[in-house]
Amino acid sequence: MPAQRRLYVGPSLRRLRRDLGLTQADMASDLEVSASYVALLERNHRPLSAEMLLRLAQTYKLDMATLAGDASTDIAARLQSALKDPMFADIDLPPLENADLVTNFPGVTEALLRLYTAYQEEHLALADRSVEAVDPDGADSADPVAESRRFLAARRNSFPVLDEAAERLAAAVAEAGGLEGYLSETHGLRTRRMPPDVMVGSIRRYDLHRREVLVDDTLDAASRSFQLALQIAWLDLRADIEAVAAGGVFATEGGERLTKRALASYAAAAMVMPYTAFARAAETRRYDVEALARQFGTSFEQTAHRLTTLQKPGQERVPFFFIRVDPAGNVSKRLDGAGFSFARHGGGCPLWSVHLAFRTPREIVTQWLELPDGQRFFSIARTVTAGGGAFGAQRVERAIALGCAAEHAHRLIYTHGAPEPDPTPIGVTCRLCQRMECTARSAPPIGRQILPDDIRRTSTPFGFSDG
Repeated sequence: MPAQRRLYVGPSLRRLRRDLGLTQADMASDLEVSASYVALLERNHRPLSAEMLLRLAQTYKLDMATLAGDASTDIAARLQSALKDPMFADIDLPPLENADLVTNFPGVTEALLRLYTAYQEEHLALADRSVEAVDPDGADSADPVAESRRFLAARRNSFPVLDEAAERLAAAVAEAGGLEGYLSETHGLRTRRMPPDVMVGSIRRYDLHRREVLVDDTLDAASRSFQLALQIAWLDLRADIEAVAAGGVFATEGGERLTKRALASYAAAAMVMPYTAFARAAETRRYDVEALARQFGTSFEQTAHRLTTLQKPGQERVPFFFIRVDPAGNVSKRLDGAGFSFARHGGGCPLWSVHLAFRTPREIVTQWLELPDGQRFFSIARTVTAGGGAFGAQRVERAIALGCAAEHAHRLIYTHGAPEPDPTPIGVTCRLCQRMECTARSAPPIGRQILPDDIRRTSTPFGFSDG
C-alpha cells in the first residue's frame, strides 16, 4: 500500500492568517495549539494533519478542498518560469531541487520571486532611461500616442458596449440596403465620390451645409465602406464613444482625442464586421484572415485588427496581439490581447518575421517564437499597402503581424497538418535580451560589461562579462 502523501500548506496558511488579521498566537489560541506549532506549519516544517485540516475548516468556515489544494504547485510553476530566464542558463537547476525549495523553504521561495519581479521591473525601467535622458521631464507620460495605447492595452482592446451598439446599428444598415442607403434614409445625407484635387488632402469629409458625405474616389471598396461606417459611428454612436473614453485619465488633450478616434474606428469595424457573425465565421474558417476579409468585404489589415477584439465576456475567441511596422522598424500600431511583450521604445527583434515580410510582399509568413522567459507564440506576418489608387499617388508599405500564444495555435488554419517546429528565439529588444550568442544583436543587454577585443574577438557583435 503506497504511503499517504503528506500535506504541506505553509504559504496558504500564512496567507489565510494574514487575510484574517491574526497573529500566530491568535491562530494558535483559536486552534488550541501552541504558537510554535503554527510557526512550524507556516514554514512547512510540519505537515498538516487531517485533524488540523478539519479544525481549520470548522474554526474559520473554510472549504477544506480550497485549503488542502496543492498551493505549492502554482508557486513551483512561477519559480520554474523565473528560473528559465537566460541569465540562469549556465546554472544547473534540477526540477527536484526546485520542488524541494518550494516545499521546505516557502519563505525563501517567496523572497526569490519577489526579487525576480523587482528585477524585471527595474530591467524595464533601465531600458527606458535612454528615453528619459533625451527628455528629462518624462515626456513619455505626456505623449498622446502612449496615452492612447495605454488606454487600449489596459482594456485588451475590447469594448463590449461598442460591439453591442454597433451590432444593432449594423442590422439597421442592412435593412436600409447598405451604408449609403442608411445615411440617406436616417440622416438625409447624400454620398458622393470626389477626385483627390477636390478633397484637398482628405479621404472623407462631412459637409453639414450641403448634407453630403464626400469620399475620395481613389479609395478601394474596403476603405470606402470603412470610411462611411466611421462617419455613421460619429453620427450615431458619439455618446457611446464619449462614455467609454470618460473611463480613462488623460494628461493631454491629444491623448484623449486619439483615444476617441481609436474608439470610433473600433465601432466602425464592429459595424462592418458585427461581433456575433464575425466571431462565428472566425471559428468556422479557422481564423483565415484572407478568407474572412473576402467574406466581409474588408481589407487584410482591417480583418486582422478586428480579430484582436474578440474578447467579449462569454463569447471569447482566440486572444491575439497585433503590430504594424514600417521598413525602418517604426511601430505605428500595436494591440495586445495575448500577453506578448512589446518593446516600449526603440526597435523590436530583427529575427521576428514581421521585419522580414518586406522581402516577400503580400505573402503570409508564419513563425513560431520563443521569448527569453520561455513563453511561446505563433505569428503570421504580411505586408499591406496604404494610399495609392492612382498613378503617381503616394503609397506606404507596412508589415503587420498577428499572433497568439502557442497553446491556441492549433485552432488556426496556418498550423493545420504541420508539426510544431523549433521556435525562433527572439527578444523584446536587444537591451532587454540576455541571449549572449545572438549574432543579430545591435546593442549589449543592460547589466553586462563589454569586454575588450585585444586578445579575443567573439563571433557576436559584442563580447560581455558573465556578471
